[in-house]
Amino acid sequence: MENEIKELIIKVLELEDMKPSDIADEDALFGEGLGLDSIDALELGMALKKKFNLTLSTSKEENAKIFYSVKTLADFIRSKQGE
Repeated sequence: MENEIKELIIKVLELEDMKPSDIADEDALFGEGLGLDSIDALELGMALKKKFNLTLSTSKEENAKIFYSVKTLADFIRSKQGE
């Protein structure tokens, strides 16, 4: 799951000079981590919704926790797929 998310991040955000192995599972995606911004979050959120048939929260705080890292995204997707 984590590798699938990394590949999606690279594809959707056109990070052509990166490989999935360049993104650590627990590194922050925003700020000092991968350095994504709010526009990247929107694009990534739309791609995740489409690929995994997800419904994301309208809570900014909850989404910040979900989108913190590849691991938190994978955990969220797994929890939703189990419902």
